[in-house]
Amino acid sequence: MFNTLLADFRIIFDRDPAARNWLEVLICYPGFQALVFHRIAHLLHSHKVPFIPRLISHIGRFLTGIEIHPGAVIGQSVFIDHGMGVVIGETAIIGNYCLIYQGVTLGGTGKETGKRHPTLGENVVVGGGAKILGNINIGSNVRIGASSVVLRDVPCDCTVVGIPGRIVYRSGAKVNPLEHGSLPDSEAQVIRALFDRINSLEEQVKLIKSLQSQLLELELEALVSKPHLQYSANNANYNLPDSIINDFLDPSKI
Repeated sequence: MFNTLLADFRIIFDRDPAARNWLEVLICYPGFQALVFHRIAHLLHSHKVPFIPRLISHIGRFLTGIEIHPGAVIGQSVFIDHGMGVVIGETAIIGNYCLIYQGVTLGGTGKETGKRHPTLGENVVVGGGAKILGNINIGSNVRIGASSVVLRDVPCDCTVVGIPGRIVYRSGAKVNPLEHGSLPDSEAQVIRALFDRINSLEEQVKLIKSLQSQLLELELEALVSKPHLQYSANNANYNLPDSIINDFLDPSKI
C-alpha cells in the first residue's frame, strides 16, 4: 500500500502545474488525502472488517468532500484534482493513471445487485461534473468532457461529450491528460450546421420569389399586349366567356 500511495503522491507533480512542494501536496490536496483514507478503508474492507471501513470513508468524505466507497478498486497513480463532490460507488473500478476532476460521479442506475458501477481503463480523463452511470466499461485513453452523462460502453482512444455522451473523436494516439480543455464542441457544430441549412433555405426562398416576380411581370405584359385576354391561374390558359367578348366588342358600350 505504501508504494501505491507513493505513486499517487508523485503523479500530482506531473499532472498539476500548481504543485510546488511536497508539504503543500501532503497537507493541502484533498484528492490525495481522500485516496489515503480510501486505501486504508479498502484494505480493511477486503479483509471483511465490518463498520470500520465505512466509518473511515465517512470521515474522509467529511474532511475532503470526496466520497469513495471502501469497496471501490482504484489503481496506482490516480489523481483526483480539487475533488469536491466526487462520488465513487462500491463496485467501481478505476485503472492506473486516471485523472478525475471535481463533481464526477461513478454511480449506478438503480437497485441492481452485483457489479453496478463503471469500470475505467488506464489513463482516462473525466472532466468536471461528468456522470458515468451503470455497469459500463470505459476504455483506456478515453477523454470524457465536462458535464457529460455517459450511459454506454466507450472503446479505447475516444473522446466523449454531451448528454447523453456521444463519441465525437477516435484516435490511436495516447491522450495527453492536461488537454481536457481542447475537447470539440459538438453542440456548437450542430448549431452551426443548422444555421448553414437555414441560410441555404433562405437563399432558395429568395430565388423562388424572384422567379415568381419575373413570372408575374410576364403575365402583366401579356395582359397589356392582349387586353381582350384574361389569364386563368388554374389552367394557365387565356379564355373569356363569349358574352364578355361580345360586350367588349359592342360599339354601344363604347
